Amino acid sequence: MSPNRKIAVVLKGYPRLSETFIAQELLGLEKAGHELVLVALRRPTDGKRHPVHDEIRADVHYLPEYLHEEPWRVFRAWLRLMPKAGFWRALGLFLADLMRDPTRNRFRRFGQALVLVAEWPGAATWLHAHFIHTPASVTGYASIIAGVPWTCSAHAKDIWTSSDWELSEKLDRARWTVTCTRSGFEYLQSLTASKSRVHLSYHGLDLDRFPAFGGDHSGRDGSDPADPVRIVSVGRAVAKKGYDILLKALSLLPGDLNWRFEHIGAGELAGDLKKIARELGLADRVSWKGALDQTDVLQHYRDSDMFALACRVAADGDRDGLPNVLVEASSQRLPCVSTSVSGVPELLADNQNGLLVPPEDPRALAVAIERLARDPDLRRQLGAAAERRVRAEFDHHASVSQLIGLFESEWSKAS
Repeated sequence: MSPNRKIAVVLKGYPRLSETFIAQELLGLEKAGHELVLVALRRPTDGKRHPVHDEIRADVHYLPEYLHEEPWRVFRAWLRLMPKAGFWRALGLFLADLMRDPTRNRFRRFGQALVLVAEWPGAATWLHAHFIHTPASVTGYASIIAGVPWTCSAHAKDIWTSSDWELSEKLDRARWTVTCTRSGFEYLQSLTASKSRVHLSYHGLDLDRFPAFGGDHSGRDGSDPADPVRIVSVGRAVAKKGYDILLKALSLLPGDLNWRFEHIGAGELAGDLKKIARELGLADRVSWKGALDQTDVLQHYRDSDMFALACRVAADGDRDGLPNVLVEASSQRLPCVSTSVSGVPELLADNQNGLLVPPEDPRALAVAIERLARDPDLRRQLGAAAERRVRAEFDHHASVSQLIGLFESEWSKAS
């Protein structure tokens, strides 16, 4: 890599427990010799960190989360950048965007871009945005002001809750965009004439952190009240994860099936979900673990009998891409029950390496959970097949190598 190439990676927040796929990518780029500086639009809200966050060496620079909280910082950036021609070009784009999206968030994006360029951490020569909604807006404006090229990684919510006009324009301005599911890839390609600049790149998993499980999952079949089947799920308590559907499915399981459910994760709907569990009479069978680090999550995968996630398309269009937790669970031979939403079928094939049911169907989900609960041999068969697929096709080294190749291809054109 050219010694003059330093990448400023623009993130919505950092560090985040729910975004291990980003952290492992950052570490992979650093290990390959790429110098990074991280620029976050928000400060961390999680009380814990994953081990991978402590291994990333890049400095972290935080922009004003809300402009009114640091008005002088924004004003100084405005004054400093007004003489630059790039400022006026970016201002024109901002005003055009504002006409179509007259929101406070649009002002915040432009103000954050001003601060980014005025303070320009790490003397970066390239900008890369993680998420094609807010971070890519900040990055796109900053790119014009600074005269520095930019690229983008698009994921899930950022794709499906953005307007087509905005996605199309960003895809045309970025040097290239990668996304992590075939459904997202095909959708983004449909929005741009520059189809060759959109690339499919599965996140993959750092298999060194999720080594093969040398033990055996249990032979529980739900018949022993003293040794119930253990069901686990890892995910934020937000609408697209479908935890209300999962709780309803658990309430439909037959009375002679003994089970326990553990949820790992935090989120805005955690209180509502606990209330639903109580109303359904499940409170004594459900444990809410909150946010845990990667080491604890790994142990829960190994101690459990199945993983369940009821992915859905939320009312605002938000949805998962390919949830990394399904890849993680599969790496530990833990059979997964999920829904045929977005990128989930790109990992799990029904009755081959997991069980898939339609979204928003608690009865079908209950049938699948009961089937796995009562049949430990089926669990072993599906779990083993899922692990084989993950270790053969979802090693994160492949995705990091693809990303490095895209960066270096652009840099070779410029040299």
